[in-house]
Amino acid sequence: MKSNLIVAKFWNPDTLMDALAEVHHKGIPVYDCYTPFPIHGIEQYMDIKRTRLTIASFIYGLLGLSAALLLMAGVNGGALDLGWDIKSWQIDVGGKPYLAWVDFVPIAFELTVLFAAHGMVITFFIITGYYPGKKAELLDDRQTDDVFIMTIDADKVVRHDEIKQILTEKGAFEVKTTA
Repeated sequence: MKSNLIVAKFWNPDTLMDALAEVHHKGIPVYDCYTPFPIHGIEQYMDIKRTRLTIASFIYGLLGLSAALLLMAGVNGGALDLGWDIKSWQIDVGGKPYLAWVDFVPIAFELTVLFAAHGMVITFFIITGYYPGKKAELLDDRQTDDVFIMTIDADKVVRHDEIKQILTEKGAFEVKTTA
């Protein structure tokens, strides 16, 4: 977590949203907000960028589809000749072709979904730095219970006293600077 922040604490989401709108209107960049539950419309004031996790999901899905098709083609049809001493005998079952793509659809779909889902979760944990057993970095012990917190990067703004005054006027019960 960033070390030099202006931290404002609010008792309810409405006062947080009013302060957030005022700070956004004045052109002050908000670093982050910490709330005990999701607040609809908060993202428009925080300049949150669209996630690229969907691109990663698509790539993992293609990887799963390729793995499924290669596995089934190699096992079912003997289509993969890797030069090893293993013999792959093609078996004629009911006159069906060896590489019948219709039979591959369910398994290919399942592996596509499996690779995409697991890849997204692993990518999310790597990018965000969250992992099982990580100690939580809280600004206030009550931020997961009943306190709404807005943080402003103190390095990017100059008028610290003016910002603290605006936040106090908008209903913050505590405004402080972390070091």
